[in-house]
Amino acid sequence: MNRLADVALAGLGLVVSSPVLAAAAVAIKLEDGGPILYRQTRVGKDGRDFEVLKLRSMVVDAERQGAGYAVDRGDARITRVGRLVRRTSIDELPQLWNVVRGDMSVIGPRPTLRYQVDRYDERQRHRLDVRPGLTGWAQIHGRATLPWAERIELDLWYVEHRSSRVDLRILARTPLALLGGTYKGATGGWR
Repeated sequence: MNRLADVALAGLGLVVSSPVLAAAAVAIKLEDGGPILYRQTRVGKDGRDFEVLKLRSMVVDAERQGAGYAVDRGDARITRVGRLVRRTSIDELPQLWNVVRGDMSVIGPRPTLRYQVDRYDERQRHRLDVRPGLTGWAQIHGRATLPWAERIELDLWYVEHRSSRVDLRILARTPLALLGGTYKGATGGWR
């Protein structure tokens, strides 16, 4: 059932977002003539590598410049169009195709790079027990504003407690998280 729901949601998402994707693709191409899509090897379920798709938001060959794979707020490698697509998470929309292909799920821990996975301890490796997702428990609790170790703990909580109810909570809270709100749990609500 989860896979069927993933394909249905991702397919619908691709259809609905196609005008936005087309406009972003044109803007990216016009800005510097480089490729529209950025492809990067990430680690998926059971530790298998797959190629994640994103709209390119940085200069060509950005990982060979500056901070490498690390991206900080205000990073000079981010293009003008890239700032907009990153801020609105439009750069993530091509990952709907990763969901259709079965590399990812709509909900799950965000896919990470191999060097990050190589640093996991035995407990943290359980993060790879599920397909990586477009959104997840860590995303609705602070996204990249959280320290890496805290994001891992939130993802592990999701792996251990995942259910349809939790998934629906994540889906309901994702739009607010994308708009900059952070969910602080039962005690704090949104801020």
